Amino acid sequence: MTWETVIGLEIHVQLATNTKIFSGASTAFGAAPNTQACAVDLGLPGVLPVLNENAVHKAIQFGLAIDAQINQENVFERKNYFYPDLPKGYQTTQLEKPIVGAGKVDITLADGTTKTVRVHHAHLEEDAGKSLHEDFHGMSGIDLNRAGTPLIEIVTEPDMRSPEEAVAFAKKLHAIVSSIGICDGDLSQGSMRFDVNISVRPQGQSALGTRTETKNLNSFRFMEQAINKEVERQIDLIEDGGKVIQETRLYNGDTGEARSMRSKEEANDYRYFPCPDLLPVMIEESLIDKLKAAMPELPEARKARFISELGLGDYDADSLSAHRPTADYFEAAVNVSGDAKLTANWMMGELAKTLNQAGLTIDDSPVSATMLGGLVARIKDNTLSGKIAKQVFEALWQGEGQSADEVIEKKGLKQVTDTAVIDAMIDEVLANCTQQVEQYRAAPAEKRGKMIGFFVGQCMKASKGKANPAMVNKCLKQKLEG
Repeated sequence: MTWETVIGLEIHVQLATNTKIFSGASTAFGAAPNTQACAVDLGLPGVLPVLNENAVHKAIQFGLAIDAQINQENVFERKNYFYPDLPKGYQTTQLEKPIVGAGKVDITLADGTTKTVRVHHAHLEEDAGKSLHEDFHGMSGIDLNRAGTPLIEIVTEPDMRSPEEAVAFAKKLHAIVSSIGICDGDLSQGSMRFDVNISVRPQGQSALGTRTETKNLNSFRFMEQAINKEVERQIDLIEDGGKVIQETRLYNGDTGEARSMRSKEEANDYRYFPCPDLLPVMIEESLIDKLKAAMPELPEARKARFISELGLGDYDADSLSAHRPTADYFEAAVNVSGDAKLTANWMMGELAKTLNQAGLTIDDSPVSATMLGGLVARIKDNTLSGKIAKQVFEALWQGEGQSADEVIEKKGLKQVTDTAVIDAMIDEVLANCTQQVEQYRAAPAEKRGKMIGFFVGQCMKASKGKANPAMVNKCLKQKLEG
């Protein structure tokens, strides 16, 4: 039997506010455990929540970015359940009247096809604390710093049919929320976490199968692995005569193991009711218009501009526009270099490779956009060859200069472009390689193209890599043919 996979996502996006959604406690990452949880976060008697206005604005911005309906009346509910990292015994969230209604996100797949994934809604809520199971010798520690951190939970329709589509959607969403500045997008810090709802059904069947939910995936690679593993498990289970049970599952990306966590709850299990401490939030049309007017450029619009104004190809434009800090770095570098394509090549080549090896992001790059732009400008005007440019880049990375020009001057790396100097160098090389010269001139024309590489290498070696390769090639051909 041929099976069809059906996937829906629930994405928790941590909003980039300085304080929590209902208190003035800090949301800064990395503080010592339980140092950023105040009386409101702990749910102590007599405390009252106060809604963070900035969190509301960021939720509205997300709705505008996906062309969604913004609900002008939205209500907070209490979702009741007991868990050690939820000190109040309930989570303040939204159910019946969320802030963001139906919207859509278009994704592009590897084969170039596009697909629209529908967003059912997105609602505001507070995050829970964190249970820590390491280093406690059979016990668990509770860190409540994260309790009360503002989130939007984005719920899709079950529109995705493969791990590729789910990952493409997750990456597109990551690009959107980081580009408009509502989330820093740092997956390693849990700024975005993905819950994946998965079911399978016979190809052609309209009714949905029983779904499972795999929670708290914090990388695109782990998401793909978890989906593949769960789809295989469900198909094997059904084909062996069993039934899929609706449950919540966990996936360990380090070990590649998945396990059942608990049976899946329904909405009525949580005994939702309107939060008596928070009035309904009424959003005026004028606020929506104001936020819409101030919206940053979205990734799709930036990609289109990179293609139309800067002449980049589709692949380069897509890669450089998806992440706002990368796009900003690129544009700043191009303003200095004056060459978009060459700048793109260096960013996606040498810079990306070196950042990856060092485990750094573009924000932490020792080579600034101005430095890289200056380096590319010196390649463009033939001051540097590609090989020497890599030496200059390494020097900038190591902090040996504040600009490419400073490094070039300090290390004497300027490219040799003087025709007389290059001619003299070639004459010396050819005089020392008489046998190879005779072989070249005796060879048929179709073989000479490969043979000339030997002479180019000798010339570049003689110049210590400083000779202009294009000029060396041109002068060599003239002398060898002559």
